[in-house]
Amino acid sequence: MSELSERSGLPVASIKYYQREGLVPFGEHTSANQSQYDETHVERLRLVRALIEVGGLSVASAKAVLGAMDRTELPLDTVFGIAQRAASKSLPAVEDEPSARATQRITDLVSERGWRVGEYNPGRTIAARVLETYEALGLTHILDTLPAYADAAVIVASADLAAVGDAAQREAMTETVVVGTVLGDALFAGLRRIAQEHISHALYPVPNAAPDTDCENTES
Repeated sequence: MSELSERSGLPVASIKYYQREGLVPFGEHTSANQSQYDETHVERLRLVRALIEVGGLSVASAKAVLGAMDRTELPLDTVFGIAQRAASKSLPAVEDEPSARATQRITDLVSERGWRVGEYNPGRTIAARVLETYEALGLTHILDTLPAYADAAVIVASADLAAVGDAAQREAMTETVVVGTVLGDALFAGLRRIAQEHISHALYPVPNAAPDTDCENTES
């Protein structure tokens, strides 16, 4: 167990917890106080750590996603849907359903673009809630960015699915679907913030600032 902890980068207590929760299989007992672990346990722990610590999933959501990965009979599309719902749960919760107006706006967007999207896709509710919040804050001009966001979403989604197609085996494809969906949100958020600083320097340059001035160094 200590060697497994060292190789995975997780403390023994965390490994035992994940085992009790069913996220990681137990090792093969070799004696009363000894168990044998192999590379599959190390890889599984690294995946669990990625989903929870980087992807922000709860233990319950991670368990659902990993369970779907382990069921090799499930179509990739089903696994993709499970990963989507799990990743959506890591976003801030809003108890009330979005307004009919905001929901309809997203429905119209999907219809106008000819997207084949299920009625219960979690993205519908998430996007509608954002639009509703913009309106509540009086920032209706931001609604004009919706087409640009939709265009960007298609580009990112195409990249996601291209990565899945590049995987050689079904097992690798499934892991790509899960990891790409969950960690992709964090990746895109990070890249978006980088791009925002780049564009802001071009549109709203700081007077007398050096060309490579970092945003953290603009205060006097």
